[in-house]
Amino acid sequence: MYTDLTGKVAVITGGSKGIGQSIALRFAQEQMKVVINYHSDKAGADKAVDAIKENGGDAVAIQADVSKEEGVNALLKAAEDNFGGMDIWVNNAGMEIKSPTHEVSLEDWKKVLDINLTGVFLGAKAALNYWLPKKQEGSIINMSSVHQQIPWPTFASYATAKGGVKLFTETLAMEYAPQNIRVNNIAPGAINTPINAEKFADPKQYQETQDMIPMAKIGDPEDVANAAVWLASNQSKYVTGETLYVDGGMKLYPAFKDGKG
Repeated sequence: MYTDLTGKVAVITGGSKGIGQSIALRFAQEQMKVVINYHSDKAGADKAVDAIKENGGDAVAIQADVSKEEGVNALLKAAEDNFGGMDIWVNNAGMEIKSPTHEVSLEDWKKVLDINLTGVFLGAKAALNYWLPKKQEGSIINMSSVHQQIPWPTFASYATAKGGVKLFTETLAMEYAPQNIRVNNIAPGAINTPINAEKFADPKQYQETQDMIPMAKIGDPEDVANAAVWLASNQSKYVTGETLYVDGGMKLYPAFKDGKG
């Protein structure tokens, strides 16, 4: 569908499951080459690599901690060593810890921000330092959340990190637009991923979540992957500094639907 992506090389952090894996598989449909990063789920990463190769793409799985500079540098090296370069960087790795804010430990606070915010900074920095000396155009896609806009009590560290990702994305987009390096943000809403599996297994919680979505349905990882492949392609070549919400309308304050309030 996006012929300009054929043969392009992408790095996807947190690509072994959920949204990251779905993006990797979607990129493979465009005959792309993908570096799939995983932290602990080697089996999931290997499964994604096999599926990509079956679909006519190419991929490698690389273990790395994206909150460490040596981790993101290892991903960049893998792209160069295996595929000869890097064109698209997707900062997808993330985590969340639920706790009343007054009970959050400093260790847990740092853990969430290290992955969700510092990891985005380090990934973007690695990509920029690769492209700039070569005067190469590139696309950075950051994975945020509707909670960059919607407050989320008992998930303060997560909401704080995602709010930071929004401003970081916009700042980078402005800073590097003259070099034709585009930086955009995807903000998913409620998506059927492993991180939500336990919550959505409870019919009551599943229904409560649906009730917060104007479209009245939970999204699929493929919905996010379709947004990512468009942002990676030349179809979005005049788009930078934007957040693309993939949320069924969740950010539209659905409590006010039907003219309530």
